[in-house]
Amino acid sequence: MGELQKMYKTVQDDHFPQHMEISFFDDPAQRQSLLYERVVWDINGEKKGLRYGENPGQEAALYRLINGNLTLGNVTCIQPGRWLASDAELLQSGKHPGKTNITDVDNALNILRYFQETPMAVIVKHNNPCGAAKGASLAEAYRKAYFADRIAAFGGAVTVNRPVDKETAEAIAASYTEVVAAPEFEEGVLSIFAKHKNLRVMRINAIENLSRYVAVPVLDYKALVDGGIIAQTSYIPKVRSGKDLLKAETEYKGQHYEVKRQPTEKEIDDMIFGWLVESGITSNSVIFVKDGATVAIGTGEQDRVGVAEIAVDKAYRKRQDCLAFEKYGTPWALLEDELKRGEIIETVKAENAGLKSSVMVSDAFFPFRDGIDVGLKQGVSAVVQPGGSIRDFEVIEACNEYGAAMMFTGERSFKH
Repeated sequence: MGELQKMYKTVQDDHFPQHMEISFFDDPAQRQSLLYERVVWDINGEKKGLRYGENPGQEAALYRLINGNLTLGNVTCIQPGRWLASDAELLQSGKHPGKTNITDVDNALNILRYFQETPMAVIVKHNNPCGAAKGASLAEAYRKAYFADRIAAFGGAVTVNRPVDKETAEAIAASYTEVVAAPEFEEGVLSIFAKHKNLRVMRINAIENLSRYVAVPVLDYKALVDGGIIAQTSYIPKVRSGKDLLKAETEYKGQHYEVKRQPTEKEIDDMIFGWLVESGITSNSVIFVKDGATVAIGTGEQDRVGVAEIAVDKAYRKRQDCLAFEKYGTPWALLEDELKRGEIIETVKAENAGLKSSVMVSDAFFPFRDGIDVGLKQGVSAVVQPGGSIRDFEVIEACNEYGAAMMFTGERSFKH
């Protein structure tokens, strides 16, 4: 065990070169190349790059784009120098960041780019959000995101789109966090974070660049086991406002089906919030959102009804824990008083774990009504999903039976 613990504390030596070049061409005379340089940090006199890859013992390197101009078809990719996570400035770090620290912050930025008008916090762990929320203040946004799943947030990466103030810093510092990333940190904040010596505090110097990324694709690469590479342009959601949503209707065997109740403005706001958060979640996924915050996030399952059931189960378990912690300062798992446990269970049941009047979001269509029924039975008031299933009529009928609104996006939002 001692050797294993030592591995987690060791910065992995890497043998990656200082520069990397990726070229695309049909004709070598018309080669398009992207030039990258390796990122290193100087921490306590130790100048090194990434601590390690996804696991200790895996060499890894972070490169940032410094030159090149790539156009593929009608797509012109991001220009050099518009760095975010690849140029994170370490203001505090007891140890060098690892690959997952950078990718967790990057995926939070992937979500935050759609929400520059309001304070927002995203807590990411294992490249999926534990919680995401908007708020009237940054502190409110953080607390809503944290209490969406307090257990999963343990050891996560907190990324926000506003300078961190003392109130928010105190809230973050009250629990164990691996990374805090923000555009700036107000006076006195770093001394609060300094109490946690291994907390990595990252300043994203050009977070204003996020607005440039809303509709600009990048190149995604996937390495195959045989050395092959798949290159694709990144997914950009077309649905980014209420006016982009489509009426939920379909034709089946000569009969017209449509959802009877139209969504309220509040439901539309949560639909758009949920759909854009969904773009940063591993598929198959189903999530529930309410009042600009996630209630439960189901990720990465093979079947849609299963992931909906998992999200509902998480909503109940996480809500019990949050109430135990808020009311008695004790996690649910450690709360031994049976009267208090019974009281919390009844409270959570009465409110359906916060799922009542929430919006259900699915990254792909429901092939049958069993998936959407999982949410409707919990009191979901509205649903947003791509549509396009042969059996859309079943899903529409389900919504009408429960009096729920539903809108289609007309686009899928897979992320693998």
